[in-house]
Amino acid sequence: MKNVEIYTSPLCGFCHAAKRLLSQKGVDFAEFDVLSNPDRKPEMIQRANGGRTVPQIFVGDVHVGGCDDLYELERSGNLDKLLAA
Repeated sequence: MKNVEIYTSPLCGFCHAAKRLLSQKGVDFAEFDVLSNPDRKPEMIQRANGGRTVPQIFVGDVHVGGCDDLYELERSGNLDKLLAA
């Protein structure tokens, strides 16, 4: 399984939903809280090609996007493929 990273904020409901989906699928992920560690925010913006909102989700080198994008991958059956590739 590929390395999964997610940039989050503790006050973000979409972040909690994305983490819940990943956890339900048994996916281990590294979480970077940009509220408590603001030095991570510029890194996130650069990696997300200008994306400033959380969550920003990465699977390996692929920028998935946000929570809605993650759930769309799941609905289409492509999340498992991306995780395994």
